[in-house]
Amino acid sequence: MNLTNIGTVREILGRHGFNFSKGLGQNFIINPDICPKIAENGNARSGYGILEIGTGIGVLTKELAMRADKVSAVEIDKRLMPVLAETLADFNNIKIYNEDVMKANLHKIINEDFNGLKTAVCANLPYYITSPVIMLLLESCLPIESITVMVQKEAAQRLCAEVGTRESGAITVGVNYYGTVRHLFNVSRGSFMPSPNVDSAVIRIDIDKKYNLNTEQEKFFFKIVKSGFSQRRKTLANALSSLMGIEKEKTYYVLKSIDASESVRIESLTMEQLVALAIKIM
Repeated sequence: MNLTNIGTVREILGRHGFNFSKGLGQNFIINPDICPKIAENGNARSGYGILEIGTGIGVLTKELAMRADKVSAVEIDKRLMPVLAETLADFNNIKIYNEDVMKANLHKIINEDFNGLKTAVCANLPYYITSPVIMLLLESCLPIESITVMVQKEAAQRLCAEVGTRESGAITVGVNYYGTVRHLFNVSRGSFMPSPNVDSAVIRIDIDKKYNLNTEQEKFFFKIVKSGFSQRRKTLANALSSLMGIEKEKTYYVLKSIDASESVRIESLTMEQLVALAIKIM
């Protein structure tokens, strides 16, 4: 069954009475070269269990199952369950959860399904939920080695930006706090059905938490990051004063100690400066 053939896809979906949902950001991959590349770059191999988020009709799911020992996929759209039962019928190493990933017990899924296996995440993420899903995976302390996802190209550029540049944002800092991110390859809008209005890109985050902050320091660090970037046009001292009640003189003193000016905006600080700032100003 060729799940990247437009005629085949239309026939399957039509038989099941399926219509695409804009609200769920559904754009199914029809470029046959994309999913094998995602799987190969996403740790889908012997000794691994792969957590997939959003299955579509199972194009990526199939490629993952051909390479990894097990695949557990979380798909919110119950209308796809009978479709997947047909398209993935030949595989006995796939388990589908008809759940919202933001509410699913991912720890339980990984522990029960991948017992003894290394774990990685692969997904073609809907654009509207990219940042929440990525941060959920990172903040949940899941036992995963990597996250390989296809996202909107603009989002990929922000995720892969260097912290301390104008292209960076709160999500950039969050991703770099938990791991190392790199851009893998671009995907044109014509690779999907229906075709979105923007191009996409595949990125990979390798989990390698480098900063040894305790729980309270970590919470404070992210509070500073969110406050600073929510008012990124203000100086950091003004943003922290208005949103966190931190006296400007205290911020000025700490900024000086990390070789930053009193008028600096948060987007100009490096990861090391941001971490040091949080520790010293707490």
